[in-house]
Amino acid sequence: MAVQLNRRQALQSLAATSVLATVPAAGAVARKKLPVAAVITEYRTNSHADVICGKILEGFQQDGGPGPDLELVSLYTDQLPETDMSREMARKHGFRIASTIEESITLGTGKVQVAGVLSIGEHGKYPSTPDTHQQMYPRKRFFDEIIATFKKCGRVVPVFNDKHLCYNWRDAKAMYDTARKMKIPFMAGSSLPVAWREPQEILPIGSVIEEALVLGYGGLESYGFHMLETLQCMMERRQGGETGVRGVQALQGERAWQAHQQGRWSGELFKAAAEANGQVVSEDKLRASMMHSNSAVYLLDYRNNIKVSAVMAVNLGAQFCLALKLKERDEPFVSWFQLEDKKPYGHFAFLVQAIEEMVHTGQTSYPVERTLLTTGILDRAMHSLASGGTAYRTPELAIRYRPVEWPYANQAGGNPYPCR
Repeated sequence: MAVQLNRRQALQSLAATSVLATVPAAGAVARKKLPVAAVITEYRTNSHADVICGKILEGFQQDGGPGPDLELVSLYTDQLPETDMSREMARKHGFRIASTIEESITLGTGKVQVAGVLSIGEHGKYPSTPDTHQQMYPRKRFFDEIIATFKKCGRVVPVFNDKHLCYNWRDAKAMYDTARKMKIPFMAGSSLPVAWREPQEILPIGSVIEEALVLGYGGLESYGFHMLETLQCMMERRQGGETGVRGVQALQGERAWQAHQQGRWSGELFKAAAEANGQVVSEDKLRASMMHSNSAVYLLDYRNNIKVSAVMAVNLGAQFCLALKLKERDEPFVSWFQLEDKKPYGHFAFLVQAIEEMVHTGQTSYPVERTLLTTGILDRAMHSLASGGTAYRTPELAIRYRPVEWPYANQAGGNPYPCR
């Protein structure tokens, strides 16, 4: 007797046999497009609003082709730069420009009229914290107004929060706690965990990780978050699942280099991570990189005694690469997380697919606890940098969760990397 699996069951079944569909919709019955609202800071070319909402409006390639089973019906914009494209897109696609976040969700009816809300608090002109230089994007304000609307209307729907939950731990934890209390399906995070990887080897859940190092680039907060999500989507797969981080220290310049010479972050794993995308880095070149004001190393003390390092290195190639020392394996496990560096920035298509699945099923595609943890690590790292390298104990980051199987872009061999 044939058994018909629903979309999510089919995905999980394929994951269990390592024949995971690279596109969650593959083989699934076409579904009705569900309405969503987007609450954004600004909408301009290549902003996060463009590369996320644009894929709902104009397809995954943003060329009018196939896209997610979602319909953008309303948009709230917090700022309107001279290069704003939200009004032009509204005229083209017929969605509502809302004057308030409540209106974007209710469409002026007093009832929740959407099946999901996308909160995209990235880009725009917002101040930074004076001491730690963290960008004060209004993600908590967006979240609070979304929640206020849910409470007023007596109904909740899934919510996606782009990037880290908030620039500070207190607000991030409050957002998480509120979502749990109100039983809101809540996702957040970076597109890095669903981007292309080379090689395509899958780290089995339950792997015994003895040491880890991730290599990143860019802004210490803005891209430091992507680096941490690259790391965490692998660390959570270790034996026993995630148990949290008990200490964070961030070092720069001579102190970062001294930590390397003292063996606090592994030269062997750094070499393996750099070589994942074809880089050969000499000691002199590495030292020169670490002396740059935008380079740093985040030293992370995971609660099960694993030594973990996150290295932001200037002038060593703009890539995210990871190397793991695994028990009973001679060579490091390495992975190069590949991004499409031009329009349509296809890695965001795989993030949109994860959001789409949550909206349709009412279940998160992967745990928001991953991003709660990376948000907390990042906040402590930024404070450590601002204080000259203070080592912080982090009892608040005793965050436990189990990973799930959710595909990255080319996991089953399809969806080849477009930038070769």
